[in-house]
Amino acid sequence: MKSLYRRYRPVRLTEVIGQEQVTKPLSNSLKNGKISHAYLFVGPRGCGKTSVARILAHEVNDFKYEIEDDYVDIIEIDGASNRGIDNIRELREKVMIAPTSGKYKVYIIDEVHMLTKEAFNALLKTLEEPPKHVIFIMATTDAYKVPVTITSRAQVYTFKLAAADVMMGFLKSVASKEKIKITDEALGVIVKRGGGSFRDTLSLLDQLSTLSADKITAEMVVKAMGLPQDEQIAELLDVYTSGDVVRITTILKELLSSGVKAETLAEELIATIVAKPKSELMSLLAKLPEVKAPFAEAKLLVALTCRQSGIAFSRDGSLRPVVTGEAPSSSVVTSGSPRKGNSRLPSKKPSPAGPSTEKIRSQASKSGDDIGKTGLAASAKQAVTIFDWDAYIDKVKGLNDAVGMQLKKVKHEFDDDTLHIYPEKKIIKSILSRDNNKKILLKAAGNDVKITIHDENDKPSNVKKDAVAERISDIMGGEVQNDRGGNPF
Repeated sequence: MKSLYRRYRPVRLTEVIGQEQVTKPLSNSLKNGKISHAYLFVGPRGCGKTSVARILAHEVNDFKYEIEDDYVDIIEIDGASNRGIDNIRELREKVMIAPTSGKYKVYIIDEVHMLTKEAFNALLKTLEEPPKHVIFIMATTDAYKVPVTITSRAQVYTFKLAAADVMMGFLKSVASKEKIKITDEALGVIVKRGGGSFRDTLSLLDQLSTLSADKITAEMVVKAMGLPQDEQIAELLDVYTSGDVVRITTILKELLSSGVKAETLAEELIATIVAKPKSELMSLLAKLPEVKAPFAEAKLLVALTCRQSGIAFSRDGSLRPVVTGEAPSSSVVTSGSPRKGNSRLPSKKPSPAGPSTEKIRSQASKSGDDIGKTGLAASAKQAVTIFDWDAYIDKVKGLNDAVGMQLKKVKHEFDDDTLHIYPEKKIIKSILSRDNNKKILLKAAGNDVKITIHDENDKPSNVKKDAVAERISDIMGGEVQNDRGGNPF
């Protein structure tokens, strides 16, 4: 049996829902006989680009459109697997052959942005001087990857995700025709999770249609999809704002124990914040995209409690202490000018390695008194300095660009107050060990940091793949398992 999204795929422009900005001008073009030699359909996945391309290919030739038909004059090409110059050269040879049964030979190139630069150049020649009997319909989810030379030679139509009310009406119609008993609240959950994509939304309805012989409820849908309740999301954001670490940990325990994935929870939090942004939630919004494997659950805990526990993420995914007065960003900024993507600098610029361990412990201890006696607060008192390697390279480059470039070719580890540098080549060690260059390295590191440059045959001894897990384990006062072995609670 066909899946729902295939059964309800439109076969005429009039059946396309929610894309009037595309279907209306195309219908007028067909009615007036003004057919372009090239079209570019742009938009997110699942919004109907390929469906409209097939409909247009049939209607310009007056072919009756059946989903399973196979007309030799309509050729579909997957740009992802036919992306090379040889593929396009073969296409250029075949376009010269006249259509067999229709007026036009139509080439539908899906995911056209995947073509190589050479392939685009070869295609450009055909678009500049196309045979009169050929039409190109190109579709892409990433319009910015399509060269402007291609875009300028095609009529561009932009597709959009369906509005929630449009999708809701469509789902009700499908559910009625398919005799699926489901509440409006349950359909609302499916619409929200489908994100405006017709294909994704219909696939979800198809998947959930057998949940119950009786009426399917929102609670059933939420449980089956492993989603948090809206009330739980709202409560989690409220306690994040209030700084109640104990309650945050409790809610996370309940959600993760019920089967909600940390990545899913992060997505729901992001969607909720974006829908109703508040200034006090912006720092959380900046950290939530970092919640992914490995140790997604632990990263989510830290993202929600880092303001209270005095711990945050560095850009490389490692944890570091939060410095008083630091800009609400996911990375430390220590160079003299802002990095791209950071519009603010800390009010007090720390060295890349951060302030001294004693100062951090003092701050964490003070923070712990404010929070109360929780596992996070107690472990915050044991916070250690975490070296921000990217920021350090930036500061070295600010002093001497050549030395900074050499640091990109080495491995490193930070042990207490010593930065260990491991060059892989003898020449790099020689460059970094020169007196003037060593002074630059020390100056960029700050007064509290010592530097040891090892021989080229030495290897880092303390670098651990699961360093993030160890840091979070310290914070939580227990062992943190990886994503394959369960959650950290």
